[in-house]
Amino acid sequence: MTQENADQALVDAGESRLPGGLAHVYPLGSRLGAGGRLEIGGCDALELAREFGTPAYVYAEDDMRERARATMAAFARRTESFEVLYASKAFPCTAAMRLFAEVGLGCDVASGGELHLALKGGFQPGRIYMHGNNKSERELEEALAAGVGHIVVDSFDEIERLERLAAGAAQRVLLRVTPGIEPDTHTSIRTGQADSKFGIPMAHVPRAIERCADAGLVLRGLHAHIGSQVYALDVYEALAEVLVQIGELPLLNMGGGFGIAYTRDDHPPTADDYAEAMLRGAPEGVTVLCEPGRSLVGNAGVSLYTVGTVKEIPGVRTYVSVDGGMADNIRPMLYGATYEADLAARFGDSTPCRIAGMHCESGDVLVREAALEDPSPGDVLVIPATGAYGHAMASNYNAVRRPPVIFCRGGDARVVVRRETYDDLTLRDR
Repeated sequence: MTQENADQALVDAGESRLPGGLAHVYPLGSRLGAGGRLEIGGCDALELAREFGTPAYVYAEDDMRERARATMAAFARRTESFEVLYASKAFPCTAAMRLFAEVGLGCDVASGGELHLALKGGFQPGRIYMHGNNKSERELEEALAAGVGHIVVDSFDEIERLERLAAGAAQRVLLRVTPGIEPDTHTSIRTGQADSKFGIPMAHVPRAIERCADAGLVLRGLHAHIGSQVYALDVYEALAEVLVQIGELPLLNMGGGFGIAYTRDDHPPTADDYAEAMLRGAPEGVTVLCEPGRSLVGNAGVSLYTVGTVKEIPGVRTYVSVDGGMADNIRPMLYGATYEADLAARFGDSTPCRIAGMHCESGDVLVREAALEDPSPGDVLVIPATGAYGHAMASNYNAVRRPPVIFCRGGDARVVVRRETYDDLTLRDR
């Protein structure tokens, strides 16, 4: 069976077993097993909740692997000059990094901590790209000491720091530029507009190129990231047109931002669509880099919760409260992100409701408009498409313990990040 056929088999398995057009929201291969109970990576969701507790982040390991391979294949069908980098901020977990390194991806990191995790996860230093709009001297020193392949320079101040710290070591860099392109996405996750904390304004790019040369840095290319959860592909073509006007350099990094499906009504472009759009405007002979993160892990992961309270307010609404919330998924409160929600043992929509978290905030609402099948205390509730930025942005608000990360494959489940303990909450106290 070819890789493409294997990918399609996983998709078909999900499409034939999940109701209401939900297959593209849940991990590849998800199905309703015996008695209509949800299975992720061949593992029964209720058994996962029983064994590992809730809240919990659950990932279908094969889903991540297949999406990474599909992304690389989409570029390989069109060019030999490309590199796919895992945007690790989406899910900074050493087990995920190890998986993507084994598949053949490079990695981008945006802090000293992410660099530490990438190295622990097995990425070769030469295939790591160090990002950040305000890298500290310590982080730059760590990147230089590790032998990071490229540092993405974000400002003139950073050029001066690198000139001093690299001490003539001919560090390879990319120049991050601000192309003045605004994709149709939430304002908080736009990065390419003129009024941005990221990158060097286009008018200053010629001077920045000269300054890199004077500092003894080896300028290998340009970098521009325009935002996240991008559906409209024409912005990538416009970005390529802007970048090639600056002048030809070996590398052209057009960022990531590939969109995913959070609800059954979302239908994002495919990996092939994104590759085609990015490469269409790129000149021949230039190596094109992209940095998918969300699109590799977002739909691979679900969050499991236990329903604690079902509260009907006559004439208003029904609240279904779970044992997690904004501490394990801040995106609905931060971006107004929307999700689906289902009961792991009873897919259906008999009861319109609002999925509320357990934190001391009225705004702690995970899904504002949901419909569940007769929800009751003790039910296991699942929210799909939480594989990106849930674990990454989790907190200890209300002194809750951050959830575990569970990888599932072929019916076997393993803990790759354990649940925090109460002792962990005081570990740094003095």
